[in-house]
Parts: sequence; structure tokens; C-alpha cells
Amino acid sequence: MQFSELLGQVETLGEGVVALTVPDDWKQGRAVFGGLQTVLTLLAMRTLVPAVPVRTLQTTFIAPPSSSRVYARARILRQGKSATHVEARLLDGEDEQADTLAVVMGVFGSARPSVVSLLPVMPPVPASDPFHFRYRPGASPTFTQHFSASWLRGGLPFKGGNDTQAVLALGMPGETASTEAHVIALADYIPPVALSFMKTPAPGSSMTWMLEFLTDQMTGLPLEGWRVDAEMSAAGDGYTSQSLVLWGPQGQPVVLGRQNMVIFG
Repeated sequence: MQFSELLGQVETLGEGVVALTVPDDWKQGRAVFGGLQTVLTLLAMRTLVPAVPVRTLQTTFIAPPSSSRVYARARILRQGKSATHVEARLLDGEDEQADTLAVVMGVFGSARPSVVSLLPVMPPVPASDPFHFRYRPGASPTFTQHFSASWLRGGLPFKGGNDTQAVLALGMPGETASTEAHVIALADYIPPVALSFMKTPAPGSSMTWMLEFLTDQMTGLPLEGWRVDAEMSAAGDGYTSQSLVLWGPQGQPVVLGRQNMVIFG
């Protein structure tokens, strides 16, 4: 199921509440694809804050669901003149007391005048032969079949490399134009850089994920020609710290990210 089709199946059950039955091709092992988890909570938030640009999302991943149907419930914590803080929880059932799968904090903020303006510039990547990833049933996370990805720099998972940086060219074949949901999905495609240090397969998962949106112009962009630059800055005791920048198809900076992950090996 294409991502835009999947979004069309999200049910709005009331103010601040959405639900989705997640098909197997949008899962990540036992869990729902992490980017989709955050998207669902954002959609619940959007029933409460429909028009103000999203500025940050902070996700804590807690547990995989017990079934394919998940629910997101959002509530406004504070609404000021410019900024609105919203909390959302991804739940394993319709009842508010159901097990929590993820907790997301969102900050939405209107533009305001400022004398300070600074954006990162996309660095060039030395010319090399890119590796074009191909989805392999049974060996690759199922959600990866909906993306095109080419490694421009860095090692592939489980190849025993030592490069702390990875640069991937990304797209979503079959999708026509971006939404903020597509942007979140693209930002969560890249696997932990730490997995490329390993020589044998081992699982890994995100514990926390923070996104900072550098623009409110995220809709209507073509879904090819994107790029994500990731860097592992620290690792130890089975935990890793990784940062990322997601660049749009014209090289424009769209998202800054920070991720804490656990690796089992």
C-alpha cells in the first residue's frame, strides 16, 4: 500500500483521536515503522491544531503493539499567542488506559519577525559509485520496500565498516507530492549507523527521536531527489547517538534530527 493510500485509511474518531489498522508492509519487525508512529500522533495533533506550522516533534518509543490496530490520542498542554504545546500517545487499544506504545511532544509555532536567520548548506559528497538498495523479502524491514535508497557515503548494515557518517539519496516511488507526513517518513528511513560496524546481523531500535523543522514549506515537493546525512557521534554499552539532516529535492534544509538508539550486538 502506497504511503498516501495508507494516510487515506487513517480514521478520525473524534477531536484529538485517530486510528489505523497497519498493514504488514508498513512494519519494522514486530513494531510499526517508527516514522509512521510519529505521523499518526501528528495527525491526532492536527485535529486540534490544524493550521499552525509544526516546529519540533519529540518521540519516545516504548513498546511494539499487540495487534495491527493502533490509536493516537492528543491533548493541548498549553496554547499561547505564538506557540502551542501538544502531547500525543500512541496506544495499543481504543481505551485511554490501553498500553502506551509511544509518547510524542509537539510544538507548533506561528512565524515571527527576527533579525537572526541562518540555515545549513548542503555539503557536496565526493563522487563515487552509489550502492542502490534493493528490498529483499525476509531480510529487509518490510517498510523499506516503499522507498528508493542509494548509499552515497558510508557502509551498509552488517558490513563491518568504521565510517561514522552515512549519506543516502532517498525517494518514495509512486508518490506524487510531499506532505509533512512524507517528510517525517523520509527522515526515519536511515538505519542506525552503528549497524554498519557489525559483521553479522543484529537488531536495533530507536528509543528517542527528535525532529526540528527548518521550514513550513513541506508540501507539494516531488518525492525524489531527497538526501539524508547522518552521523553517529557516540556509542557505548549498546546505546548510540546519531544526528541527521534531511535535504529537500533542491538541496534545501528541511529537518534536523537527533536519535538515541539501542543495538543488540
